[in-house]
Amino acid sequence: MAQTPAKRHHYVPQFYLRGFADGEQIATVRLPGNVRYTSSVRKTGAENGFHAVQGHPDGDDAFEKVLSPIEGAASQIFARIEGGEWPLTPGDRATLAYFIALQATRGPEQRRNMDQLAADVARMEIGYGGKANVKGWARRERGIDLTDVEADLMWEQATRPGGPPIRHTALAHIEQMMEMVDTIHPSLSFRPWTLVRFEDESLLTSDSPVTLVARSDDGTWMGVGFMTAQFVLYPLTRKLGLIMSDPEMMIDLEVPVERVRNSEFDLAQNGSLEIANFLNWTTARQASLSLFHHPDDARFVPAELPEPRPVTMSMSGRHVEFTGEPLFDVPNTPDQASTG
Repeated sequence: MAQTPAKRHHYVPQFYLRGFADGEQIATVRLPGNVRYTSSVRKTGAENGFHAVQGHPDGDDAFEKVLSPIEGAASQIFARIEGGEWPLTPGDRATLAYFIALQATRGPEQRRNMDQLAADVARMEIGYGGKANVKGWARRERGIDLTDVEADLMWEQATRPGGPPIRHTALAHIEQMMEMVDTIHPSLSFRPWTLVRFEDESLLTSDSPVTLVARSDDGTWMGVGFMTAQFVLYPLTRKLGLIMSDPEMMIDLEVPVERVRNSEFDLAQNGSLEIANFLNWTTARQASLSLFHHPDDARFVPAELPEPRPVTMSMSGRHVEFTGEPLFDVPNTPDQASTG
C-alpha cells in the first residue's frame, strides 16, 4: 500500500523542539509577546505543504523524505551530546555542522526573504527604467508581451513600497537552500566550538534558531553573514547551548583547518545566568515571528521583545520614490528600435 504523503511539514524539526518541550507540549511566544500559548510539538514550527514539490515522481513530499535521514542522524548526535559525549568525532561534527546550516536556510523567513529580494530587484529595475519602458522590461526579462492595461498594472504594483507580489515555489526555495548549505556549513566547521551546559538556567529557541553575532568593530551598515560573524549561536536544547567561536585567532596562528574540524579546539563549560541571558536575548532579537520554550521556562523570556520580522533581509535603496521618468538609459528592445 502506498504511504500517504505527509501534509504537515516542519521547518523546525520535531526532535529538536522536544529538547525544549515538556513531553509533547511546548510554549510559543508570538512576537512582540502579546500572544502566548502552549500546544503540541506536532503542531509547532510547521506549515501544511511547506516543502511540497507538486508532481515530483517520488511524491509531493519528496523533500520531506530527503530530510528524514538527515534529521535522524542529527537526533542521534544530539542524544550523545546530552549523554555527556563531547567533543564530537570529526564525522559527527561535520554532520552537525551540515544540519545547523540546513536549519539556518529552511525556515519560512528565508522564503519570504527570497520573495522580498526578488521584489526589490524588480521594483528598482522597473522604477529606474521609467513607466514608458515597462513593456520593454517585461519582454526582455520575462519574455512576455504586455497590453497597455497590463503594463499600467505592472508599473503600479512594481513601484509600491514593497515591490510587486512575487512568490517563490517550494522547489525554488529548496534549490537555493541546498546552494546556501554548501556555502554555510564549511564556515561553521572551521570555527572552534564551545558547548555550554546549564543547570539552573534554561534556553529558548525560535523559528529562526541559528543566530549571528557581529563583530563589535563592524559598522552598523555592513550587516553580518556566516563568514563575517564573530560568533554563531545555536541552542541545542533548553540545557545545552552551542557557541561557534571566532575563527580569526585560528587563522592568525596559522592553525590548519583540519585540526579545527577534528575537534581539537572544542571545549565545554558550565553555563551561568549571564551567558543564558545573552543567548536568550540574541535568540529573541533574531527570531522572525515566534519564540519556543519549555512551559516551565517563561521566566527566561526577555522582558522586552522585538516586533515580528517576517522578512529578515532586504536591499538598500528599496524606498526610492519613482516619478515614471527613467533614471538611467534603458537598452532598446527590437520593438522600441523599430518605432524610433
